[in-house]
Amino acid sequence: MTKDCGSHGGGGGGGTGSRICGTIIGFIIIVLITIFLVWVILQPTKPRFILQDATVYAFNLSQPNLLTSNFQITISSRNPNSKIGVYYDRLHVYVTYRSQQITLRTAIPPTYQGHKEDNVWSPFVYGNAVPIAPFNALALGDEENRGLVSLIIRADGRVRWKVGTLITGKYHLHVRCQAYMNLADKAAGIHVGENAVKYTMASRCSVNV
Repeated sequence: MTKDCGSHGGGGGGGTGSRICGTIIGFIIIVLITIFLVWVILQPTKPRFILQDATVYAFNLSQPNLLTSNFQITISSRNPNSKIGVYYDRLHVYVTYRSQQITLRTAIPPTYQGHKEDNVWSPFVYGNAVPIAPFNALALGDEENRGLVSLIIRADGRVRWKVGTLITGKYHLHVRCQAYMNLADKAAGIHVGENAVKYTMASRCSVNV
């Protein structure tokens, strides 16, 4: 870059071109240092997620190892920062069982979360006749017989941070919420419709950015 700037205009104009190039590089360096210092001073904290509840409309395992499920998940997110906003550019919610995805991904609309603000999302996630591994089918049958099924509600996406008028690049967001549900005993939840049972969780999720 310096060589190109130095040769700009040829002859005596080389010095002027070098000064312009140096000024531009110096300005860029100052901006980057300023962003870094603001970032360090403010010490941004990652968002906090809580799995509030899960309503089960369907959860049926049929042969040969096909799982049909339909959930409505309620997740709340809080921005704990007093001077930093969060842009949720992309966020997908889905369910896994023993590290195997059992529902399709449901997209959450992009949104901005201001200082100390909360957001609540209630997406539907479902999977129709999803093939699952035979050993997972056996484990799921055992858990249902014991009365407690362990699922993981996941939310993956990308976020940006807003500090004043500065907006950072995109960061990967991974949210993991443990959900225990007694699917064998509908009395363990709250009936909210025909064959629909809501299980209250109020459990904090792990968040990685």
